[in-house]
Formats: sequence, structure tokens, C-alpha cells
Amino acid sequence: MKKLYTSINRIIEIFLIVIFALLVVDVLGQVLSRKVFGQSFTFTEELARYALIWLTILGAAYLNGQRDHLAMDFWLNKLPPEKKVQRLRIIELVMAAFALVVMVIGGGNLVYTTLRLGQLSAAMSIPLGFIYAIVPFSGLLVIFYSYYNYSRHEY
Repeated sequence: MKKLYTSINRIIEIFLIVIFALLVVDVLGQVLSRKVFGQSFTFTEELARYALIWLTILGAAYLNGQRDHLAMDFWLNKLPPEKKVQRLRIIELVMAAFALVVMVIGGGNLVYTTLRLGQLSAAMSIPLGFIYAIVPFSGLLVIFYSYYNYSRHEY
């Protein structure tokens, strides 16, 4: 399980780096085209928006798996160790349930609906279902990470 966890982390890290690099190049290209040509390319703003969406949602799932997400854990750290482990396991179950219902099922419905309706992005003409597919994918990642963190004995 640890090997799968490490492999998934490495793949997600590389993917996040690529998305961030694409975002930087896109925004830099947009700024330069405005300064040099007096107008920007039609697709750059939309590409930046979608790259930022993917970076944010996938990055949140990744940070959840690393336990580096924002947390208000002042009261949690005041608990004795056995209660702390129990509380952290409950939190993992709640996060997995949320990811399943909202991200996987709800996001899957969104992807299905937009693909079925044939909705396309305005500038790049990409099916919006492909853009929204990051939501159920990230939900599956959150579930995997929650299972992994739940099954570990050290907290």
C-alpha cells in the first residue's frame, strides 16, 4: 500500500508541476502578446482559468493526502493520544463520505450532463465535461488518501 501511495504521489506531483508551468507560460504569453502586439490571443484567458481550476482542485486533493491542508487542530492536539487517533479516523471517514457524495457522484453527474449536452468552452471549443472531469478524479484521490490515512496506525 505504501508503494502505491508513493507512486500516486509522484505522478500527481509531476502533473501539478506541469499544470503550474503551463499556467505560467500561458499568462506570460498573454502579457507579452498584449505588450508586443497590442492584443492577446483569444484562448489564453480561458486556458489560464481552466489550468487554475485543475491546479486548485487536484492540489487540494494532493494536500489532503499529505495531511498538509489547512486545519484548525488546536483542540485536536489537546486530546490524549488514543482519543486523537479515534477523532482523526472519524475525520477521514467524513472526508471520504464527502468526496464520494459531492465530488465523485455530484462531479460525475456534472461531467455526464455537460458531455451529453455537448457544451463547449467558448474560446478553445473543448468539451466542458473534460474540464470538469478533475472533480470526480480528485474525489477518488481523496477517498484513496482517506483510506490510506485511516489504515495507518501512527498519527
